[in-house]
Amino acid sequence: MGKHIIWTSIFSLIAAILQSTLLSHLKIYHVVPDLALGILVFSAYNNGMMIGQLTGFFSGFLLDFLSAAPLGFNAFIRTLVGSSIGLIKGTFFLDVFFLPMGLCAGATLFKALLIFILHLLFARTIPAYSIWGATLWVELLLNSLSAPLLFGFLKFFSPLLVARREN
Repeated sequence: MGKHIIWTSIFSLIAAILQSTLLSHLKIYHVVPDLALGILVFSAYNNGMMIGQLTGFFSGFLLDFLSAAPLGFNAFIRTLVGSSIGLIKGTFFLDVFFLPMGLCAGATLFKALLIFILHLLFARTIPAYSIWGATLWVELLLNSLSAPLLFGFLKFFSPLLVARREN
């Protein structure tokens, strides 16, 4: 279990670095896909709630050090996202196209909702998505469209990211 959490956190950290460096040159409306969120969704859906929330916490904590967000912000958001996605482990058949898109779209909307709630509590320090602005919807579209490719890529690393299934 610990190995999968560490490797998923490392993959999330690498994805966050890629997002802020290489992908920042390919922005659409100042938005890049949240690959670290997609990695968390992949891990949480395949491993369940416990690994999902622990991976969300540790990867979010690493992302807190890379971002200008308050310490614990990403850890909190990603812990709840990982836990929620982990709850539905095994509920659906993981097809190669529609389920990854739906899971990442749902995770993006849940992340936006959590950020909005935190914005209501801490309005001066946490900016929220505008429901009327393009940022949320472009991020939702990019996360959804990148999900099948990301999940397909991550399947090559399943021994590192996915715990063996117990019979």
